[in-house]
Amino acid sequence: MNSERLTGTTARGIRCPIIREGDDISAIVAKSVLNAACRGNFPLNDRDVVAVTESVCARAQGNYCTVSDIAADVKAKTGGGNVGVVFPILSRNRFAICLKGIARGCEKLTLMLSYPSDEVGNHLVTLDQLDEAGVNPYSDLLTLNDYRRLFGDNPHEFTGVDYVAYYKQLIENEGCVSEIIFANDPRRILGYTDTVITCDIHTRGRSKRLLRQAGGRTVLGLDDIMTSSVNGSGYNPDYGLLGSNKATEDRIKLFPRDCRGIVDSIQQKLLAATGKTVEVMVYGDGAFKDPQGKIWELADPVVSPAYTAGLAGTPNELKLKYLADDKFSSLSGDALKSAISDEIRQKDADLKGSMASEGTTPRRYTDLLGSLCDLTSGSGDKGTPVVLVQGYFDNYVSE
Repeated sequence: MNSERLTGTTARGIRCPIIREGDDISAIVAKSVLNAACRGNFPLNDRDVVAVTESVCARAQGNYCTVSDIAADVKAKTGGGNVGVVFPILSRNRFAICLKGIARGCEKLTLMLSYPSDEVGNHLVTLDQLDEAGVNPYSDLLTLNDYRRLFGDNPHEFTGVDYVAYYKQLIENEGCVSEIIFANDPRRILGYTDTVITCDIHTRGRSKRLLRQAGGRTVLGLDDIMTSSVNGSGYNPDYGLLGSNKATEDRIKLFPRDCRGIVDSIQQKLLAATGKTVEVMVYGDGAFKDPQGKIWELADPVVSPAYTAGLAGTPNELKLKYLADDKFSSLSGDALKSAISDEIRQKDADLKGSMASEGTTPRRYTDLLGSLCDLTSGSGDKGTPVVLVQGYFDNYVSE
C-alpha cells in the first residue's frame, strides 16, 4: 500500500479552561495540548508549534490598570493642561478606554484624527468623498465644523458608530474641554499645543521625531504611558498602553510582559512529557488586511512579544509553480515529481534574490504563524486560546 504522506500543515484550535488572574498559564497550556493530543489520537513532533494568545497570558499575569491609573500617569507626565492626542485608531475596544483615561488626566484635549482612515484602515470618509469635496489629505487641516460641513455623519461600516461624535462625547464626559481637528502631518498639532501624546502604533517613532524636531515641548507615545506600576497597577515597560484591550468600562488589560519565561516553560514541560522539542510563541493580532472593510488587523505593537529560539528567521523556500512552469516545463508525472524533489533537497541555504524563490513570502516565521493562529483561534466564543500548528516547517519532500 502506498504510504506516501498526503497532508501538509495543519492548525488545531486547542480548548482550554477559562483562564483567570493568577493561574499557572504554562501548566494549563501544556496540559491542554497533551490532553488534546491524547483525546485526538495524534502525536506531538519536533518543531510543532504551540501558540498562545496574548490575552490569556496578560489575564493570568493580572496585567490590568484602571482609567484612573491612566489619568494619574498622564497628569504626572504631561502636567495635565492642554494635551494634544494625535493619530488614535477608531476602536471602542482598543482606544476608547485609553482616551477616557487621558481625558480624565488633563484640562483640555485637542484630538487630531488622521483621514480618510486611521492607521489600521478604519475609514472616516472615502477617497471618493475627498475627491468630490476637493480636499487634499496630504496638506489640508480640517476643523470639526469643516468635517461636518463637507462630509456630514459617517458611521463606521461594521460597527455603525460615528467615532467623531463618540470620541467627543467621551472626552467631555470626563469634564475635559474637547477640540477635534483632522490632519495627516503630526506637526500640525503644534499650532494648538506643545504637549502631545502620539497614539499611532507602527509609525510612532517617526511621529515623535517630527514633533520633537518641530519644537514639541513634551512628546510622548502610548508606549510611554503605563510603563511602570501606578498605585499597584499592571504595566508594560516596553509598550505601555499599546496592545491594550478593554476589560470593563473602567479597567483595561495591557499587553503581556515578560513572556519569554512563559514560552520557555511550556517548551520544557512538553519536552519532559513527550521527548519532543516543540516551539512555542505568544501571539496577538495577525498581520492581514480585510478586503471588504480595508482594515489591517495589526493593532498590537508586534505580532509576537515572545517566542522560543527555533522560531527566529524567515522561510527559505522554492516556488513550486516556477519549477513546474519554467525550469522543468518539459517534464510531467513521476519525472517532474522527482526533479522537483531533488531541487528542494539540494536548494541553497539562502535563496534570497534567486528567481526560483521569487513570489515566496519573505516575512518572519512569527508573523506568518501569528496570522494563521489569529484566524484559527478567532476573537469571539470559539474557546481556543491555544493553537497547535503541525507540519509548518515541512516541505514537499518531507516524509
